[in-house]
Amino acid sequence: MKKIGFLSFGHWTPSPQSQTRSASDTLLQSIDLAVAAEELGADGAYFRVHHFARQLASPFPLLAAVGAKTSRIEIGTAVIDMRYENPLYMAEDAGSADLIARGRLQLGISRGSPEQVIDGWRHFGYEPTEGESDADMGRRHAEVLLDILRGEGFAQPNPRPMFPNPPGLLRLEPHSEGLRDRIWWGASSNATAAWAARLGMNLQSSTLKDDETGLPFHVQQADQIRVFREAWKEAGHKREPRVSVSRSIFALVNDLDRAYFGSSGKDADKVGFIDEKTRAIFGRSYAAEPDVLIEELAKDEAIAAADTLLLTVPNQLGVEYNAHVIEAILTHVAPALGWR
Repeated sequence: MKKIGFLSFGHWTPSPQSQTRSASDTLLQSIDLAVAAEELGADGAYFRVHHFARQLASPFPLLAAVGAKTSRIEIGTAVIDMRYENPLYMAEDAGSADLIARGRLQLGISRGSPEQVIDGWRHFGYEPTEGESDADMGRRHAEVLLDILRGEGFAQPNPRPMFPNPPGLLRLEPHSEGLRDRIWWGASSNATAAWAARLGMNLQSSTLKDDETGLPFHVQQADQIRVFREAWKEAGHKREPRVSVSRSIFALVNDLDRAYFGSSGKDADKVGFIDEKTRAIFGRSYAAEPDVLIEELAKDEAIAAADTLLLTVPNQLGVEYNAHVIEAILTHVAPALGWR
């Protein structure tokens, strides 16, 4: 069995061809799609966070709203850019959202990716320390968040507080027990996957990663998962880790599917540079009739190695069509591959 969820970037544009023409459309439709996905039997509703873009940004109001409107489905991010985050304030927001969702939050975080503006995190008030890169700063923020989520007291109480305090050092409230074990790291390299494992974070691997060997994307991603699990075992953690991979997958079961995605069936991996130093490999999309799709997906080593698959959805096509995309995978593809 494999958990299957969706991942939405939450694009919106005023174009008349888009079903999401405003930020309000995107937010409200994200809630509706999560509700629809739960009704279809999907396992997760995940959202990407981008700043300075016409896409989903502040995740916690959305996560809390989805948590209040659903009862079973996992609710998460993939991912939040930690260069922009105050980890203490984030711990409070995450604790609140997780309590509203009754312990269903799966929080994916990362050091960040190429962005819309130059050094956008500076506008949020964050600066790397001397000798530190912005990526180092993001990882430092992540480590602070992990420490805070343990729920241990660290702040000296005021001897004359406004309200009575429990004994000892104080922790941030609200604290949600177990959330620390539901933090995921979005890793682009094998080294950061191993780093995440040592810190006890689950692994999220997306549709791109550093091109470290020149092998096909799914093979490199499967190797990354192996490195992660080996590092996890060496670290001696008590629980089993979780691993998710993201894919664009479309089962062509009607004329509308073929009109939208029928020409993308022969897609292939692509290689490029996400910055001046980093060569990356971008995984292919899958779009085919269900029988062909089943054969192709059975060869994807990384999907086989992961316990969770996130389907990236074209959110601008609207809730009804995206629910159809999810249902088609759950109905026509997942059972044949043993995912259901």
